[in-house]
Amino acid sequence: MKLFDRVLNPREIRRRLGLNQEQFWTQIGVTQSGGSRYESGREMPKPVRELLRLVHVEQIDLSQVKRVDFEIISYLKSSHPDLYRTLRRAVKSRSPEAAAAEGEPELETVGPAEPIDLEFPGSSHSPGGSSSGSSGGASGGSPTT
Repeated sequence: MKLFDRVLNPREIRRRLGLNQEQFWTQIGVTQSGGSRYESGREMPKPVRELLRLVHVEQIDLSQVKRVDFEIISYLKSSHPDLYRTLRRAVKSRSPEAAAAEGEPELETVGPAEPIDLEFPGSSHSPGGSSSGSSGGASGGSPTT
């Protein structure tokens, strides 16, 4: 069964998590009555399905996710695909039991890595966080129409 298929039965997910409707649905910004309608068969909009999947199936704390995280992932995928694959394998190799027992297990040691220039193209910011000049304002040279 695919992960997405499990999202199609929100009542089952909610019951497995041991939550009542209000607890379950308010975590993704849906009222209890709206959630009840989805559990009774009303079609869920795609954004609600995605939030349900991320929060209740993938167990992602959305308050901890920032845009820069996705920018880093995209940068790694395109500029350093081997490093991205190595890091992904290391994270996948961690067992859920170890995560529960230790809180946050260390990643697998994969050996020394080549130095990486993590500065994004067009960025005048150094990796240390200081900048020379603008603080990320509109002076980046984008044409205005």
